[in-house]
Amino acid sequence: MAKGLFDLSGKVTVITGGNGGLGLGFARGIAKQGGDLEIWARSAEKNAKAKAELEQYGVRVITRQVDVSNEDAVAAAFEDTVKDFGRVDCVIANSGVPPTTNSTFELTAEKWHDLLKINLDGAFFTLREGARQMVKRAEAGEPGGSLVFCGSLSMLHGLPGKGNYAAAKGAMGAVIRGMAVEFGKYGIRANTVAPGYIKTEMTGSGEEWSGIDKFFASRTPIQRPGKMADFEGIAAYLASDASSFHSGDTIVIDGASVIMPAYSSF
Repeated sequence: MAKGLFDLSGKVTVITGGNGGLGLGFARGIAKQGGDLEIWARSAEKNAKAKAELEQYGVRVITRQVDVSNEDAVAAAFEDTVKDFGRVDCVIANSGVPPTTNSTFELTAEKWHDLLKINLDGAFFTLREGARQMVKRAEAGEPGGSLVFCGSLSMLHGLPGKGNYAAAKGAMGAVIRGMAVEFGKYGIRANTVAPGYIKTEMTGSGEEWSGIDKFFASRTPIQRPGKMADFEGIAAYLASDASSFHSGDTIVIDGASVIMPAYSSF
């Protein structure tokens, strides 16, 4: 019997890029509800730090260094996950790299494809292989599972000069909708979380960043930047059985900035 609406006892979640930023925010939300975790990220040092923190919630945590752009490595990592935990209930594809250009004319073929290898290919491989494990479990008599992609407001807005980044986010939004339709018969749902401007350890704390924070806050009805803690609840919800009929959605968490028109301040 579940201990609460978002109880995750006995469930296992894989989070790519889960040792910092939004990924760690997702992981905290799941750990606080009793869910076991696999964290896939490149830095062994950050992995160890995240593992130590998350284990304080009394859950089991395993970390792996996985190159999500490598299809074979992703498939092998999932096989290892199932060997260690016996199951996969939720996969959050959060790994990604930021855009590095400010003009479409700067987007060489190399820059275009280097980002897509991680942000698009890596996310697809991760969710596809996670779904493969969930379908196997469903065919053995236990349906269910949750696939989650970490998108961005670039799925909804124009983003000048960063077409590869926006293309990856927009394309994966379409992939998620396709997966929601294809895997629904197995009780597997698929959703995207689209964050607004979020303050993480990757953003600075000096005067320059203070100005950026104020700029975004001035254009957000809830007048502050988002925090990592703002994503704990949505992770717990999507990983839990409470979201068992919620699929094919893009869930925007941005303090309502995306729907605030320019003329609202006049």
